[in-house]
Amino acid sequence: MMTTDAEEPETDLMCCASCGTAEVDDIQLRKCTACHLVRYCSVKCQKEHRPQHKARCKERVAELHDEILFQQPESSHLGDCPICLLPQSLYHDDATMMTCCTKIICDGCKFANMVHEMEANLESKCPFCRKPESKSKAECIQNRMKRIEKKDPVAIREHGAWCLEEKDLGGAVTFLTQASNLADAEAHYQLSKLYRDGEGVEKDSKKEWRLLEKAAIGGHPAGHNLGAREGNKCRYERAKKHYIIAANLGQDDSIKALKQGYEIGFVSKEEFADALRAYQAAKDETNSSQREAAKDYLAKREGW
Repeated sequence: MMTTDAEEPETDLMCCASCGTAEVDDIQLRKCTACHLVRYCSVKCQKEHRPQHKARCKERVAELHDEILFQQPESSHLGDCPICLLPQSLYHDDATMMTCCTKIICDGCKFANMVHEMEANLESKCPFCRKPESKSKAECIQNRMKRIEKKDPVAIREHGAWCLEEKDLGGAVTFLTQASNLADAEAHYQLSKLYRDGEGVEKDSKKEWRLLEKAAIGGHPAGHNLGAREGNKCRYERAKKHYIIAANLGQDDSIKALKQGYEIGFVSKEEFADALRAYQAAKDETNSSQREAAKDYLAKREGW
């Protein structure tokens, strides 16, 4: 495949890599879309040059892939609570997904909404979309199906997870694949586990690996899993990069892995210190007085 590069800056190579034809007004060269290193004047020239170019092209594609893979995501795949706009915790017991709108509401905002409704003797409603909360499992499923009809990747993924709980492996694969195709990072991760274990699909370690990478690129702490795999293959530099990215998102096991790496000399003092500061900052960003109040309330309720 080739692409034009009319809007890209000029480079030294402004002639066809195969026949040497220079780019002029009536001849527009097209870049190799895989590596962006060379240009061709025609598909014929690209095919003829392929044997010479193949090795370097493959090498550059791997380099470009790693540039994306090892870039620190701006936030985790969970993003911010849509009400208080504070980052969500990586751990799902600190938030609730509303079936009416598939928004993930942190416990702090859900608790504040509950207190307000109790004090004003109001009907229980979603803190975000203000629709009445679902009163039964059937209503939850009905709400989810409405969101699925609107191509909501979160609803599609959640239905796939529900199918998995119900032992409907075919449905789980179908819905998780749909959500994965819509770039849902959690769906990438959940689907990777199916390919790892061969549940509903044939075991496929390559697909599992690709899905884990997609999840990590999307801000999912699946980078920790990749780090462990790379470490098992003795590719310690790659493992370290994955652990640092996941730790920077607030992933507990990754900071522990980096500490271990520091103790045995695979991670430098500076690298571990930087990761520890970023890890703690990520944790601190998820804290608020409202969320602490919710934790205290839930702890007391569990004790009754």
